[in-house]
Amino acid sequence: MLSLALTSMMDAVEAHSGGVYLLPGGGAVLEMAVVAGLPRSFAAPWERVGLNAPIPVAEAVRERRLVWVGGEEDMALHYPRIAVVLPYPFALAALPVATASRVYGAVYVTWPGSHPPELSDRERRELTTACDRLALRLERAAAQNRSVRAESDLLDTGPLGGVSDTLGTLEAARMVARLPYGLCSLDLSGRVGFANAAASELLDVPVRTLLGSQLWAAVPWLNDPVYEERYRAALISQHATSFVALRPPAEWLSFRLYPSTTGLTVRISRARAVSEMSPSEARAGDAPTRLVSMSQALSLAGALTETVSVHDVVGLVAEEIAPAVGSEALMLLGAQAGRLHVLGQHGYPDPHTAERFDGMPLSAPTPGARAVAHGVPAFFDSRQQLEHLYPALRSTPDGFAAWAFLPLIASGRPVGACVLAYSAPHRFSTHERAVLTSLAGLIAQALDRALLYDVKHQLAHGLQAALLPPSLPSLPGIEATARYLPATRGMEIGGDFYDLVPSPPLAAAVIGDVQGHNVTAAGLMGQIRTAVRAYTTVGQEPAEVMRSTNRLLIDLGSELFASCLYLRLDPVHGRAVMARAGHPPPLLRRADGRVRVLDLAGGPLLGIDASATYPTTEVELTPGCVLALYTDGLIETPGVDIEDAIADLGRRLGEAGDRPLEELADELVGHYATAEERIDDVALLLLRAGTAPDGGHG
Repeated sequence: MLSLALTSMMDAVEAHSGGVYLLPGGGAVLEMAVVAGLPRSFAAPWERVGLNAPIPVAEAVRERRLVWVGGEEDMALHYPRIAVVLPYPFALAALPVATASRVYGAVYVTWPGSHPPELSDRERRELTTACDRLALRLERAAAQNRSVRAESDLLDTGPLGGVSDTLGTLEAARMVARLPYGLCSLDLSGRVGFANAAASELLDVPVRTLLGSQLWAAVPWLNDPVYEERYRAALISQHATSFVALRPPAEWLSFRLYPSTTGLTVRISRARAVSEMSPSEARAGDAPTRLVSMSQALSLAGALTETVSVHDVVGLVAEEIAPAVGSEALMLLGAQAGRLHVLGQHGYPDPHTAERFDGMPLSAPTPGARAVAHGVPAFFDSRQQLEHLYPALRSTPDGFAAWAFLPLIASGRPVGACVLAYSAPHRFSTHERAVLTSLAGLIAQALDRALLYDVKHQLAHGLQAALLPPSLPSLPGIEATARYLPATRGMEIGGDFYDLVPSPPLAAAVIGDVQGHNVTAAGLMGQIRTAVRAYTTVGQEPAEVMRSTNRLLIDLGSELFASCLYLRLDPVHGRAVMARAGHPPPLLRRADGRVRVLDLAGGPLLGIDASATYPTTEVELTPGCVLALYTDGLIETPGVDIEDAIADLGRRLGEAGDRPLEELADELVGHYATAEERIDDVALLLLRAGTAPDGGHG
């Protein structure tokens, strides 16, 4: 049923290839059931097609209409994924096979590139009627519970147009044998059906080895995708194509391919035009060059998946993609609230050239705005082309002579545009346009992820900054500084906190750590810090501040716990009273350089036991002493014993303790500040006792 319907449809409109897809009942994937006129391998990437895929047969089913692709440029513009794989001149029509109540599948047919750019009314009528008839047959089959399955592909379309009636087989073979050049006949799958003696001699392969084999498989030095690509180009476009190839060790042969709907005739001769050239010189022009090779494309795609921020995406496009496509400058534009925003640029001699696009409305008459607003790429081979369509740009030259404006579309919505600029006039071939448009799709996916990451990153840092003190207050007799480094995993936001509370008559200091590195931990940290401030302000003693905070955490019903270290500072009398809840012990460096670990008595983590108590310990804080309060991120390193880590921190505190407090803080956080990856937050609060203003200790 399917094969007959397809071939009669192709005959009616003189198409040279086609295929039928079936859509299983209620399914969302079209499955190729039969192809005719060309090997199935040509359509291998589309054996199974999701209904949301950006290809013609899926669009025909989605929209219940005939989809027409008038040629190579039309394909590159609207279906770049297909154009990258099949960058040849051909036309295509896709239609749904459907009744009023159900879609059964889809049909596509193709013509050589010589087909007019528009589908005629007769062709449209023939195709539509044929698909309607096929849909009715499938409907009857379904009503009779007869399953319709895939059928054998049809690669032979009939006799050789009566040639066999006018030319005897034996005489034809004699005639071909007399020719001074080689002749081979290939079927639609590339298998050799005939080869004359001259072909065997030129290829240096026996005829019996050639027969029945694909030419590039039987001749080792033709086993190159470039040569197979020429065969595909000839069959799909139905245009004669040619290439030259080096037969080892140093003889160049010319191959001319003459296609028809039944196969190919290959003429082989010595390539005299390149016989005097070196292999490297001749090889450079023996076939159309690819803008980006398959290995490059896979490499670029992999690299784009590893980008994290918008800055990363701009850098990768500038360093790898722009050079690969020959562009000297680029600009990435984002779209937000109806306006363009310059996300990054590279290669523009004057940065202000790119900055003028920042904030431009999407309705502005510029190619970048139109690319984003309409989702259609624009290519300008020269400045004259650009200024013809956008005369306002005559007054703002950027120093370049050709441009590609590529819309960046992710998940069906525009996220921006990529502008590639060339220093000299540049003709964009159809293949190049398809490749650039496809690369734009990869860039769009990476940029979409990067924009989300940057928003998350800004949110995290903004929230963290709002929850931590913007600066430490000035206290009589106490010099203080702090450092905070977020973990690099998760949202880069965490539960570490510190504060200095100037609550007369005695100030207080606190440091703590809520478990987790997320918004929940940060929100709970903010509540704890606020509660500690409130309890301090109303005059509660250190032990009571800890008990009250513990009860608050339990009352909030959070499943998170927190460690905390609280100090009531009395610089006038040279002392501090401390309470600890499961927090790492502080370090005290005396003025003489000796360091002591203050392993204070304490209670359990906050949020575990509502009846817990937190005993206090008084320590001396004489002039020149430095107290180092820190969270476990500063001392916990995989494979390092915690006691050894604290001892190492104490050693560094002892050695650098006389330096200015800011320098000392930088020394203690050390490599954590520049590390690319931190598994935990790091908080550090340093307090140095000085001379009290009333002449006492401080």
